[in-house]
Amino acid sequence: MAKPNLRKLNPMDFTKMTPTRDAKIESAPAKALPATESYVPNQIANALHPDVQHLKVAKIVEHGTDAKTYFLEANSSKGTKALAWFSAGQYLSISLEIGKVKLTRPYSLSSSPREALEGNYKLTIKRVKDGLASNYILDNWTVGTEVTASEPLGVFTYEPLRDANTIIGIAGGSGITPFRSLAKAIADGDEDASLILLYGSRTLEDAIFQEEFKELEKSCNKFKLVNVLSHEENEACEKGFITAELIKKYAPEGNYSLFLCGPQAMYDFVDKEIATLGLRRKFIRHELFGEYFNPSKETDYPANVAPEFKVTVRIAGNKQTITAPADTSLLRSLEANGIAAPAHCRSGECGWCHSKLVSGEVYTPKSIDGRREADLIYGYIHPCCAFPLSDVTIEVPPMKKY
Repeated sequence: MAKPNLRKLNPMDFTKMTPTRDAKIESAPAKALPATESYVPNQIANALHPDVQHLKVAKIVEHGTDAKTYFLEANSSKGTKALAWFSAGQYLSISLEIGKVKLTRPYSLSSSPREALEGNYKLTIKRVKDGLASNYILDNWTVGTEVTASEPLGVFTYEPLRDANTIIGIAGGSGITPFRSLAKAIADGDEDASLILLYGSRTLEDAIFQEEFKELEKSCNKFKLVNVLSHEENEACEKGFITAELIKKYAPEGNYSLFLCGPQAMYDFVDKEIATLGLRRKFIRHELFGEYFNPSKETDYPANVAPEFKVTVRIAGNKQTITAPADTSLLRSLEANGIAAPAHCRSGECGWCHSKLVSGEVYTPKSIDGRREADLIYGYIHPCCAFPLSDVTIEVPPMKKY
């Protein structure tokens, strides 16, 4: 029997080639498909990347007068049975409602992944002058407070295919939190790297986790702490700021990676120092520095910008017009007017606040413009780092309600 010419067959002809199969299908009883959540791959995906995590404060540890570590556990009464796994260096986006303002804030996890498997996330939060979210949390969160958080997010993580085996960590202020996570992960054996941590503080008293780091240094030969104090003399510490010379003093021979986490002022200074070291770009990693507050300092910021503009916001068919200061990000202006907008990183990177600029003009600093080429072509912005230069209309996706 000659084989059929498959190139000339109509796809429907294949049904004629399998009459026995067709008969069995026709005679088989109809069965409902299993729920998609019942498939093991989907269960694993949902555990690793939940839409929301319902947590509650289980314990609070104070660090001096202006910082606290909050131990967060799964809130099973709200449906979260276990904490999602994460990599050292990631953060949680915390949902808050402060008066009429609904907002989110990203906070790095200071706990190690292994500690999360034991049932606790740790968020270490430091008081910031005029910091709406941090000050609210420090003044209001108590044991038992219920917390709504995202899955673990962010890419400030060690990747052996990209990073050198020795990491020089550069931390300033509360930027120490992801390094506590990384140092513990290295000591736990969950990350195969070495960490030399240059920790910049005003005084040694301002340094968080000081005693814990010293104990970790004794028990783990892959971790070394170097305190750098700007306002205090201490023979056991370096004096001044973190310069290229100081980095070279502690760096190993050959390749090493630089991980930086701290305030924007630290980045502005240290990045100029790093530029003299001749490192390949892939070996330099920056954590999100938080919100951007001062666009007028940029050299390409237009002159004579009006102090405020009208912003028309369209969300899911609803429309509202507000007044927005020119020196305030559109996201902060939305929140200040009680408009809930989606956001995670608040630094122009994650794209969660991705919105359509329908009309008008905005300014986005080049240093934090994380948009794709297609966004620039089709007129999309990140409200967290976009500042109005005229009256504008934007279309914002609705914040997901948990």
